Amino acid sequence: MAIFDPLERESTPSIIAGKLRTAIGYGQIAPGSQLVETELAKELGVSRGPLREAMQRLTQEGLLISIRNRGLFVITMTDAEVRDMYVARTAVERAASELILQRGGQDVAAKLLQTVQSMKQAADKGDMDAMSEADMEYHSTLVTAAESPRLTRMHNTLLTETRMCLTALERRYPDPHARVGEHQAIAEALAAGDEDLVGRLLITHMDDALERLTGGGNVEAATA
Repeated sequence: MAIFDPLERESTPSIIAGKLRTAIGYGQIAPGSQLVETELAKELGVSRGPLREAMQRLTQEGLLISIRNRGLFVITMTDAEVRDMYVARTAVERAASELILQRGGQDVAAKLLQTVQSMKQAADKGDMDAMSEADMEYHSTLVTAAESPRLTRMHNTLLTETRMCLTALERRYPDPHARVGEHQAIAEALAAGDEDLVGRLLITHMDDALERLTGGGNVEAATA
């Protein structure tokens, strides 16, 4: 007797949810914006049923908020929420680095330094979108390399909020090369096997981003 049903292709609501997540993360749908079903259904070329299911998923993920008698809105991350998100990211990435260093960090560091080069090239061109994409790739590579499914799942739940913050940070660095240097230092410390230094650099890196984000208000203000 068969135990499992055949695997299905990605459902329409899942595809729609992915498109909405991306648009929210990149600020194409700005924080605080209302999502209007009729307009989105027309723009995406889908019926309102799967769209409604997709938006329900994003509500459960905390990216949308339902306001009674008004509708669904993209979250606006307050300073407190941004701080909480960075606390979670710091904990996950420090734990990931500790696991990596138990096996030796040279190979992972080499991959990270390749991504740092991509960041530098983007900074040289002033391409902030490419810079942020490389930034996301760097941190995802770090966590994935720990080979901990739970840390990876925890990190994945933070990706859209992280992308929202990176979009805001694009305007907060007078010289984008500063971000390159921070990432390079972490990778080099990992290559050297210096767990204490990696931990300190990760904390400093996260604290610096947090200060730039919250120093001028919430993320909505930063992306306006």
